[in-house]
Amino acid sequence: MSKGLKKRSVSLHGHQTSIALEPEFWAVIDDAISEKGYSLAAFIAALDDERITSKSPHGLAATLRLYALEYVQGAQK
Repeated sequence: MSKGLKKRSVSLHGHQTSIALEPEFWAVIDDAISEKGYSLAAFIAALDDERITSKSPHGLAATLRLYALEYVQGAQK
């Protein structure tokens, strides 16, 4: 397990934002976007749009962590 967070910056709807996650979560997200053929920015923008539309109580970082967890669980089935 890592000791710290890793920040990545992306542009969402014309605004620069930074997201801090543990490296293990970034590794899962990198696998997911590679499999789907998305860029990091496009993937995060789509997930953020879905989060906002669904009125999720979670912030963007939590949404990314939950996505990573669901992705790993789906891969294990």
